[in-house]
Amino acid sequence: MAAENDIVLIYFEDKPLTFARIEAITADHKPNWYHVKLLMLQVPLQVATWILRDAYIDGGEFTMNGKRMRLEKVVLPEEPPLPQTPPEPPPPAREPSGAKVIPLAGLKKK
Repeated sequence: MAAENDIVLIYFEDKPLTFARIEAITADHKPNWYHVKLLMLQVPLQVATWILRDAYIDGGEFTMNGKRMRLEKVVLPEEPPLPQTPPEPPPPAREPSGAKVIPLAGLKKK
């Protein structure tokens, strides 16, 4: 069952409609029914409270105004491990070439 702070994808007539975060789930006065507060992740943000059965929160199909709806919990896909690359060797040290350092302080125009 999806829980508070889970992200769900809302399907409308079998087509993905929007993402929402479940803000709160509180019991209704009828057994196995809940008030589900959803933060719709769209612009502008909207908050809606739907009264749903536990089966609907689990992903079962329901109707709203005669239209088929369902919630699907979004699961973060696992990322493949990063390949282990050997550390790069340090650049070769420069050998002195016999060059001289010329101080520029004495060449300044006055």
